[in-house]
Amino acid sequence: MKRIKYIIIIIFTICLFGCAKEEAVPVIVDFEFEVFNDDFSIPVQVVFFNRTEGGEEYEWTFEGGVPSRSVNRNPGVIQYDAKGTYNIELTATNQDGSVDTKVLEIQIDDPVLVDFEVTNLIDNFSPARYSIQNNSSGANSFSWVFEGGTPATSSNQNPGEVVFTEPGDHEITLEISNGRETYSQQKTITVAPFLVPDFDFEVAFEDDDFQIPARIQFQNNSISATSYQWEFQGATVLTSDEENPEIVFNQTGTKTIRLTSSNGKETKTISKEVSFFTNTNLRELNDIRLGINTAHNTNTIGSFYSINDRKVYSAQDITPAISERIDLVFFGLSNTFIVNRFTSPDDLSGTTFTALQNPKNTIFINSQELCGCAASLTVSQFDAMQDDTILNSLLITETPGGLQDFDDSVLPRIILFQTQEGKKGAIKIKSYVDDGQNSYINVDIKVQKE
Repeated sequence: MKRIKYIIIIIFTICLFGCAKEEAVPVIVDFEFEVFNDDFSIPVQVVFFNRTEGGEEYEWTFEGGVPSRSVNRNPGVIQYDAKGTYNIELTATNQDGSVDTKVLEIQIDDPVLVDFEVTNLIDNFSPARYSIQNNSSGANSFSWVFEGGTPATSSNQNPGEVVFTEPGDHEITLEISNGRETYSQQKTITVAPFLVPDFDFEVAFEDDDFQIPARIQFQNNSISATSYQWEFQGATVLTSDEENPEIVFNQTGTKTIRLTSSNGKETKTISKEVSFFTNTNLRELNDIRLGINTAHNTNTIGSFYSINDRKVYSAQDITPAISERIDLVFFGLSNTFIVNRFTSPDDLSGTTFTALQNPKNTIFINSQELCGCAASLTVSQFDAMQDDTILNSLLITETPGGLQDFDDSVLPRIILFQTQEGKKGAIKIKSYVDDGQNSYINVDIKVQKE
């Protein structure tokens, strides 16, 4: 009896702990996803994160995705290649027979691309008109800003034409959006400055005394102009539509030059006055320094002078071309100025100068007091000379007995000459300047132009 009692107690204990019914583990499905670079424009790559509890087997369905199905707990990356709204479904189960499902929706958009084109209509002179063409895609809202333009803003997909009046650079900004993504682009247009007519002029070198006939080159400095109309008072040509005309004036007095500039939108005029004088046929050249032979040969102050160039040349300056242009040669033996002479470029014998190539011939009367020549000109006559009347009346011949030297005992000294071309002239020595080897004389010259 005692043994039977123990068996009953054991069976009761086993049933108490081992015969109780087991409870099933529930499945709670949950998942999240993340879009790479937060870009919902196709192609879109999405990674999924399974947050399910109690699941052992999984069934993923990706509508519109590649791949479209997966049985992995974490399916990896799914790609969407077409625009649309798609369902993602996850069903999870376990061995207890528990089942749960969750569905999420994902929206895939067309690529959002921002781009626009600006076309200038006619020209960029104020007021400048521009056509705006929107080439963007994937957006459903548009915001335009036209800096300095009319209109200043627009929300239209294609805003049409915009007018800019103020000269300078203006920014055009387009911002587009599909509701989730926003992109912008800027472009710059330039409006030309307002029309400003303007010009300068430069008289020809040989006509810089503005004695008629005088040839003048005009330099057009107009801003934002495309066409020009010139009017010249007192000229051989009264009008011109050239941009930079060269004009000869043949009437004395103060003459008006008028320039009208246009660009098709504006027309403006500017006038300037120029005074012209009677032709005296006399060229006046003042304060010319001619060095003694050492100054010339050490290239400090030259001894050769060209009337056409109005320039002193030293030994280092001489080229074959310049040699042919020399009219006057001064030879000063030393800084004592005891022996001086003007000599013809084609006869440099008796000087220390090297012979010139293809030189001119010029006749000089160095010493009127010793010459006994018919030609004579006083200092007073030189100073009073306003035209070439006196020079034209002179008969200038070679000094008898060859070239005459002179010293510095007579000051001022007048020296007469006639160039190879027949131009008559006079040199007035105003001073002898002792500066050692760099000594020189200072002279004025009056010579016929023709």
